[in-house]
Amino acid sequence: MTPLLLIALSIPCIYWTDGADSRAKLDAAGISRICVPAGQADPWRDTGLTVTAVTPSELASREALPAPGVTARAGVASPTRSPWIIANGWRFMRRAGGRYLSDAPAGKAALAAAEAFMYGADVMLKIDPADLETLAAMLKFLQTLPAADLPPVADLGVVDDGSALTGEAMNLLARRNLLFQVVPSPAAQFRLNIVLGSPAYPLADAADPSAFALKVRRQLGDEERSVRIYGSEVVICRLTGDAGRVRLHLLNYGGREIEGLHVRLRGAYRDGQLYTSAAGRLPLDDFAVAGGDTEFSVPKLETYAVIDLQRAR
Repeated sequence: MTPLLLIALSIPCIYWTDGADSRAKLDAAGISRICVPAGQADPWRDTGLTVTAVTPSELASREALPAPGVTARAGVASPTRSPWIIANGWRFMRRAGGRYLSDAPAGKAALAAAEAFMYGADVMLKIDPADLETLAAMLKFLQTLPAADLPPVADLGVVDDGSALTGEAMNLLARRNLLFQVVPSPAAQFRLNIVLGSPAYPLADAADPSAFALKVRRQLGDEERSVRIYGSEVVICRLTGDAGRVRLHLLNYGGREIEGLHVRLRGAYRDGQLYTSAAGRLPLDDFAVAGGDTEFSVPKLETYAVIDLQRAR
């Protein structure tokens, strides 16, 4: 598979229900590829855009996603509590090859697109027309990223029994940046395998998400974590890599620009390339390798950033 095809397959398609007479809006935003209701496909194909016809049954077959972001929790008013992140990465990991539909409200389209790209998920996006320009800017950024077809990096396994409780466990582990792989049974490559309902992980443990995540973190040990993020509770990471290089994805669910986000990677790497959705290519700050770990800071993170690093030899 060519690098350009890999990128194209990872970029969400906009589900556009306006008629072909709305082409000028898409042209102004630089959108050249859309998904449309099957009954509207022929007029749209005459416009020269890349058009995918979507039948009602195909649309209904896609799993609906909640809009990503940060939300207030009902009955929780304390300003000292950690923000409640709504993220879909665990869903994408749990059902690899799944097909999804994201009905993104105003202000969420670019974040939803970046989230889908970060996990290589097949997501069709319904958007608020007011988000067309910001979404187009994100899609343009995604198209310019170098292709990197690398396997995900994980520090522990989660045995999936298909239950809602195990799904919530995956959700909270992902939100705490505890990298896991979904497995059908305990996997030998992981020192730690989470099996809810086992003596080591009683079902009652998962009833308190923060305590459960802390338990897993302590069992794993911070020194054994492949990546640690400092300076924000609303950034979720994904790490992919092989013997020669890694790609770190950083997604900011908070909606506000973050300055000076600090990252520690286990292993020695050479100074790499930072690509940000808002500012393009930037240098990494405070880059250092010491004690077998690599540390650096991301000067600005608006919504999404990708960092490519080569392993030191």
